[in-house]
Amino acid sequence: MKGAKLLALPSYLRARRLFVAGLASLTLSACALQKPSNVSDEAQLTPATPSTIALMRLPPPQKKIVAAVYGFRDETGQYKPAPDSSFSTAVTQGAASMLMKALKDSGWYTPVEREGLQSLLTERRVLRAVDEQPQGKGTTSVPNLLPASIILEGGVIAYDSNTRTGGLGAQFLGIGLSTKYSVDQVTINLRAVDVMTGAVLDSVSTTKTIYSYEIHPSYFRFVNYYDLLEIEGGYTHNEPAQLAVKEAIDAAVMHLTVQGIKNNLWQLRNSADWNSPAIQRYLKTENDYAVTVTPRHDNPTSGASTPAVADTQSTL
Repeated sequence: MKGAKLLALPSYLRARRLFVAGLASLTLSACALQKPSNVSDEAQLTPATPSTIALMRLPPPQKKIVAAVYGFRDETGQYKPAPDSSFSTAVTQGAASMLMKALKDSGWYTPVEREGLQSLLTERRVLRAVDEQPQGKGTTSVPNLLPASIILEGGVIAYDSNTRTGGLGAQFLGIGLSTKYSVDQVTINLRAVDVMTGAVLDSVSTTKTIYSYEIHPSYFRFVNYYDLLEIEGGYTHNEPAQLAVKEAIDAAVMHLTVQGIKNNLWQLRNSADWNSPAIQRYLKTENDYAVTVTPRHDNPTSGASTPAVADTQSTL
């Protein structure tokens, strides 16, 4: 009984400690509700990725290439992991729009509308009906559609979650810090098809990693015999998946354009621009990742050999 009386606290001390604990909780809640300094209320243009900047620095072409995009689909079938899935796909479904924007930004292509072709044809019929001339007075003024010389095909072909994960933590005398990270990977394929022959002129695959990490500091200490002070914090950063897809698409358009120049599929306005830093940087990347298989002689007596195979993949 004596020990219990010694441990018992006066009511005014208990009330004061409850008041201090409540005040500290309200203060921390106010800090948590405060908006971070780098968050804007206004709509902004989508940030330019390094591949976008390189794409816009391409030297001008001798003649722009009319390109059609009928679709650029998500072929992964991946959904966001539970519990945040809500049946949402892991990657954006608007990759075709990103590809059209990349083609326009490059200055090398004249993209023509084909994804919404039915809407375009319907509106042209409306124009012809409005602008219809009396019989024998000539034809309507609606011009013909611009035909494409190449079709760009492909899509998002792979999305791999948690290709790398890890973390580190330490705690000493009540002070601790832990970190965790994870890496996802998205891969897209882009190929150019000749409209006249159906031949695949060139094909390129690009891969972009999606990096996420978390930092979690903590602190606890007994301020006196009865009271424990505990403070925790946290910060997470998740790279937007749509920006990763956009950068992979921009890089694919860049590689496809440079490879087309190299293979004489299309030409620069000024041949001296072949030595420009934008083109040489991507040529170096292509050469670094080119793998050539040495011909193998399966039957030395017949002299038959397996042809060399070159596989080029660009990783950002």
